[in-house]
Order: sequence, then C-alpha cells, then structure tokens
Amino acid sequence: MDILKAFLVVIFSMALARTAITGDPDILTDFVVPSNLNNIDGNFFTFTGMRAFVNASPPTAFKVLKASLVEFPALNGQSVSYAVLQFPTVSTNPPHTHPRSAELLFLVDGSLQVGFVDTTNKLFTQTLQAVQCSHNSALAISAFGSANAGTVSLPNTLFATNIDDNVLAISFKTDVATIQALKAALVPKH
Repeated sequence: MDILKAFLVVIFSMALARTAITGDPDILTDFVVPSNLNNIDGNFFTFTGMRAFVNASPPTAFKVLKASLVEFPALNGQSVSYAVLQFPTVSTNPPHTHPRSAELLFLVDGSLQVGFVDTTNKLFTQTLQAVQCSHNSALAISAFGSANAGTVSLPNTLFATNIDDNVLAISFKTDVATIQALKAALVPKH
C-alpha cells in the first residue's frame, strides 16, 4: 500500500509540475472576448501599435514596443506575441528571462551580438548581421510562444528591489559597497 501511495504522490506531483510550467491555456473557441466587451468587430483583431516605427528616426535609447496580451487583448489564448526592439549604436538589452515562453529573434536591420545561457550555465553567443544595413542602430523583432511571455530583467530584479545588501554581497561574493554602487547605477538619472 505504501508503494501505491508513493506512486500516486509522484504522479500527482508531476501533474502539478506540468500545470505550473505550461504557457497559455488551451481555449475551446476561436478567440476569447474580454468580459467588458459586448460587440466586437474587425478593430478588435487589428493592432496598429507598431506604426510608431514607420519612418521613425534612429533611437537614442534602447526601446521596446510590444504586441502582447496587455497591448492587444485579441491575443488571449492564441499563444503568440511580438516585440519590436530598437537598439541605438553601442547599446545593451540587459540580461533577462521570459518565464512563460521561448523567444525567436529576427534581425531586420543593423548588427547585434546576442546570446543565451542554457540550463548547464553554458553561454552561446553569435553576432547577427542584417543582409543590408542602413543604420548604425539595429532593429529586431522577437516572437514569443505565449500571449504573455513576461520579462524579468535580471539587473532590476536583483539590484532594484528590497533584497538586503548583505545577502546580495554574500551571494555575489563581493562587498556591500560594490552592491550599493551597482544599485546606484540603476537609479534613473533625471
């Protein structure tokens, strides 16, 4: 009987783990209409937020424009979202994760050095070069397998929260002064 109980606990745990790591829910209809909308038309399924990039001058700071569930409610249950990324010359998109999705990056213009770290902590990097570059800046499109991929910026998550400076210093094998300097560098300059 103990083996049966252990087996059931393992099966139940696996089911819970699978539920915890899934992305968008499977929907039973073609699309999900928000409860606050009664009548929908073609406008509900049309996203015009990316028009800001048409004929735009090169950016002065890293800029992201998203088409996710928040900006485009028609994506609810569709398991897809996009982001357009503009990189000025010599800029960085800080290390980050997307907890609910993988990311596919397509370089449209410019050059980018990209990379990711796998689950064994191995770093893979590559320099991407667009076929035809018209700027020193870069333009890329990210596609996600979730309407709500989420973004966790590691610098902000670690150094712009209330995690105790001593805990961070011990975790990063450094001193509190270094942690405070890192935190100060993340404060927006006015």
